[in-house]
Amino acid sequence: MIANIVKPGHKTRGVLNYLYGPGRANEHTDPHLIASWDGLAPDPGRDSEATLAQLTTALDLRVKQARDKAPKEHVWHCSVRAAPEDRALSDEEWATVARRVLNAAGIAPDGDPDACRWVAVRHAEDHIHIVATKVRGDLRPARNWNDFLRADKELVSIEKEYGLRQVPRGDRTAAKRPTRAEQEKARRTGNARTSREHLRTIVRTAVSAATTAAELFQIIEGTGALVDVQHLPSGDVRGYKVALNGDTNAQGEPVWFSGSTLAPDLSYPKIAERLTATETKLTERTGATAWRRFAVAVDQTADHLAHDEDEAGQAHITALAEALDALPLVAPVSLRPQLVQAATVFERAARSRIRAQHQQAQATRCAVKAVLREPAPQDGALLTIILDALLLAVIAAQHWHRTRQHHQQAEAARQTVTHLRTAYRATATEPLTTLRQRGERLTETLRRRHENTLRRALPELAEQILAEPGWPSLAATLARAEAVGHKPTALLTQATVRRETDTATSLSEVLTWRLHRLAGLTAGTTSSAPASPSVAHRPINTRLQRRTR
Repeated sequence: MIANIVKPGHKTRGVLNYLYGPGRANEHTDPHLIASWDGLAPDPGRDSEATLAQLTTALDLRVKQARDKAPKEHVWHCSVRAAPEDRALSDEEWATVARRVLNAAGIAPDGDPDACRWVAVRHAEDHIHIVATKVRGDLRPARNWNDFLRADKELVSIEKEYGLRQVPRGDRTAAKRPTRAEQEKARRTGNARTSREHLRTIVRTAVSAATTAAELFQIIEGTGALVDVQHLPSGDVRGYKVALNGDTNAQGEPVWFSGSTLAPDLSYPKIAERLTATETKLTERTGATAWRRFAVAVDQTADHLAHDEDEAGQAHITALAEALDALPLVAPVSLRPQLVQAATVFERAARSRIRAQHQQAQATRCAVKAVLREPAPQDGALLTIILDALLLAVIAAQHWHRTRQHHQQAEAARQTVTHLRTAYRATATEPLTTLRQRGERLTETLRRRHENTLRRALPELAEQILAEPGWPSLAATLARAEAVGHKPTALLTQATVRRETDTATSLSEVLTWRLHRLAGLTAGTTSSAPASPSVAHRPINTRLQRRTR
């Protein structure tokens, strides 16, 4: 069940007109009262002699008596909705739900003779509306501080007692939703997304690419968005706000959004923490390519989430979100829709109440920024290797959130996995086919040797893996790793110790790509399949503009 407590109003009759009316699309059926403060309130829905005016007068009685002591916005309005798959509750059950919500919210505490006046109206199978006037019998204002969180906590208990779906709860770290006015404006102007959502994507992706604050704002401006940077007297950046070019208010002025109104982690102080944690490491280089470092860094995310402290774990999840934000900029055109969806959904999983220690995720964040500045992978296997690593990391993030009761974040990670698997399947077919063909061409002696290697390293899983269609691909990978100096038995042992295998649909595929990452097998493992030949030569802001359209 979900409660929605709207902003307090001052027109009791207006709310009742809506509840007893046909609805915006004639969706209201049989509107009627199911409960009230004393059980005697008039019901214009089923009593032909009762009127909306009478019900309004009864609800507003104490407001009139309190006169100027009454709150100006005295109407408390809460809807409670069941999940689509829940059974239909009876009027009596909904009435009990209403009373429990009112008690928890402080509007009508149980046994309080001076509780506020209220009614519960039902005009659909799956939800009710509760309307109260926030003046008590002693003519004092209602004590309903923090009403939403308390009502929501009560709904958790109701779900369990009634056997209803237990809806994932948030922790107030979700990005602010677009207002109804913003949504209607987007529809009028023919845009699929509101300005707030569009700008959120622009800024999030710019953060994944930028190395400094100056570059961040430059990248945002490069997409065509407007940026207004505020400075302290010292000259340091205090904050920023952004607007879409051409999105204006009634006065013809740009409609600005500060970073914090886009999402909690997009305020300038939050962004500055991530940029500062990256600056000191960005120039460091190793012999590996940026894409190789990227694959290895993402691959290690699951290990960090399993063993690091919570603050470091949150930092790695934030960096993982940046990796997902950046990948659509350099991926093949055919994969971008799924990758954009994955990044958009995972955005919710990137935040929690745990404060991130961003310096703990420097390697991943630096690798993300580096791949945006180097040519896109030309080896068809490399993108598959990276997508497989991202899948494992997101599954680990889902488990990390679930064990900490971060319900919304865990659900967002689960949905992300679905999009990533679709992208993985689209890109893995050709590399796996090539590897399988190589495995089938191995000599009988070499094939038997690697079968024995598998049985020694993974005695409990060997027969299952040998029976899978992907075994020849794994055998070819073992042969390739051995040819470049690795010990196959040690690699297999390391691959299974570092990761769980019980959630894999194909153990041979999982192990194939893990061995590629562990042994550094990237270029030359499959036939070349350019991901996006010209993407590396386009400026980052140009790629960002294409990604956020």
